[in-house]
Amino acid sequence: MSAPTTIDADLLERGGVRLVVDGPRATITLDRPDVLNAQTPTTWVALRTIGAQLDPDVRVVVVRGSGRAFSAGLDRRMFGGARVEGEPGLAEIALRGPDEGAALIAEFQEGFRWLRDPDRVTIAAVRGHAIGAGFQLALACDFRVAADDVLFCMAETSLGLVPDLGGTLPLVRLVGYSRAAELCLTGRRVGGEEALRTGLVNRVVPGAELDSAVDELVAQVLRPMPGAVRETLALLAHAAEGASAEEQLRAERVAQVRRLAELSALAEGSALAKGQALAEGSA
Repeated sequence: MSAPTTIDADLLERGGVRLVVDGPRATITLDRPDVLNAQTPTTWVALRTIGAQLDPDVRVVVVRGSGRAFSAGLDRRMFGGARVEGEPGLAEIALRGPDEGAALIAEFQEGFRWLRDPDRVTIAAVRGHAIGAGFQLALACDFRVAADDVLFCMAETSLGLVPDLGGTLPLVRLVGYSRAAELCLTGRRVGGEEALRTGLVNRVVPGAELDSAVDELVAQVLRPMPGAVRETLALLAHAAEGASAEEQLRAERVAQVRRLAELSALAEGSALAKGQALAEGSA
């Protein structure tokens, strides 16, 4: 099934994004392979729109790139003076001043932020270059499955910029402050073996096996009940945010009570349906 009609097809095309929804799975593809899926502000607007309008029955979102790269980062046109697909480039953002510029960047950040919402499991399927904004997009997801040709790089500082699409927090959580600082300040590239060893990715597979590895992971995370997945992801995020031991124990208690209540309601509903079926059968 293709993208829902409620999502502006023209916006997706201008942003270089494809969306396919298949039951509980949605696949978002950055689809500008001729420029290694470089991103523009319209890409982020398209991603933000998908996050806001995606069918609530979708439980897993896979993010991937078309062709031989995940994403090479910012479109080079962003560094010029002209607008890019009708959206402001870096120079115009600077001219808007600190408050308006920050507000605009906050809108762009929403294109990535929703991928960390515990209502859905998000998986980045990464091959080839994942540079700058591409790296940050992969970091926004719950899981990263990488092909063995992957190259991660946080290139912003080499351009005089900072990572500003939400990538710094998950990077520090995954690899620690010291290693995160080294990766950001040196801009060096990290291959699959190091990414796996340092916790940047969950799994590295040969390039030809990337799609099947992601399909397998999708099947696995769809097995538990949606409520259990949602609550568990929220608990893990709470712990990663620095909750104290007592705060985390309380969060676990509260979440478990919610789960037991939902399971009880489901059991009652099942018993009622069974009783009605028996009554109708004996009538």
